[in-house]
Amino acid sequence: MTTLVTGATGTLGHVVVRQLRDAGRPARVFSRRPRPDGDPDWATGDLETGAGLVSAVEGVGTVIHCASDGRRPGADLGGVHQLLAALRDRDTHLVYVSIVGVDRVPLRYYREKLAVEQVIERSDLPWTILRATQFHDLIHLTARQLSKLPVMPIFAGVRFQPVDARDVAERLVELALDRPVGLAPDIGGPQVYGMKELMRSYLTAKGRHRLTLPIRTPGGASKAYRAGANLTLNGATIGARTWEDFLAEQTTR
Repeated sequence: MTTLVTGATGTLGHVVVRQLRDAGRPARVFSRRPRPDGDPDWATGDLETGAGLVSAVEGVGTVIHCASDGRRPGADLGGVHQLLAALRDRDTHLVYVSIVGVDRVPLRYYREKLAVEQVIERSDLPWTILRATQFHDLIHLTARQLSKLPVMPIFAGVRFQPVDARDVAERLVELALDRPVGLAPDIGGPQVYGMKELMRSYLTAKGRHRLTLPIRTPGGASKAYRAGANLTLNGATIGARTWEDFLAEQTTR
């Protein structure tokens, strides 16, 4: 049966769609964008209002829910309620991608992602949830923004385990094509880095020079990050592509 992918034009979603189709699996895009020429299966709609969802889920056996908007409080929670309403009385496997540490890092966005998990868990649908560490793309964007400053601030004692979106997409597709497992083992990148190491490697790859300034930020979220709450636990799935691999690809584009 067809797999519907929400957030299908985003960093992760478009890779999920491509991998499903490359494997010969029918994949339907759900996006606010109008259908482009040549796409075989595209549903235009809006998770916020629920527009287009009922028709989008027709004939769908699995939904991979990648849509997320951390800029607008309540958007993710409202979206999952709309999605569940459209899936009511169906036996559709719902696969959701979340974030490692949503239950340990007291950030508003993380709390909302955890609330979405809980809504899915309480639903009548068969479900699978995969928590991933930060994508290489996010670390790259952070480094690019910070490198615009004359001195780059570095969060002292904070480590990251960046994972490639393609590795996460591969795991999501595996989970989607299998039976529902509930909360799946976390997925993270193959290496853990200090923030200074990540920023320095970015600067080296770009041929730039910046002074760095370690800062120790207060608050519960910073404390949780320093304690490694954003890193994968034992038994996690480990992605294959390193931060260095990702950087090398960026510099050749």
